[in-house]
Amino acid sequence: MEILQEDNGKKGKFYIEQDGHQVAEMTYTYAGPKKMIIDHTGVDDSLKGQGVGYKLVEAAVNFLRANDLKVIPLCPFASAVFRKKGEAYADVLF
Repeated sequence: MEILQEDNGKKGKFYIEQDGHQVAEMTYTYAGPKKMIIDHTGVDDSLKGQGVGYKLVEAAVNFLRANDLKVIPLCPFASAVFRKKGEAYADVLF
């Protein structure tokens, strides 16, 4: 399952496609040059319970680290993942 990314410099998303259809996404918006806000995570019912949402958050964390960015996880799901991961993701929290 490949996680793809679209980013236009103002906002973007990490997403997964199956058979040409988007089946999962996590959207974000930049809030300045070094900060982004995760505002939505959605996963198709056919993929629920498979850890897909966690994989999207992990992709975002890897992107944040690679680009020296910080995040505000406003999306309830992403916020819960950051709380659960604790110290493992603390370095990217704003």
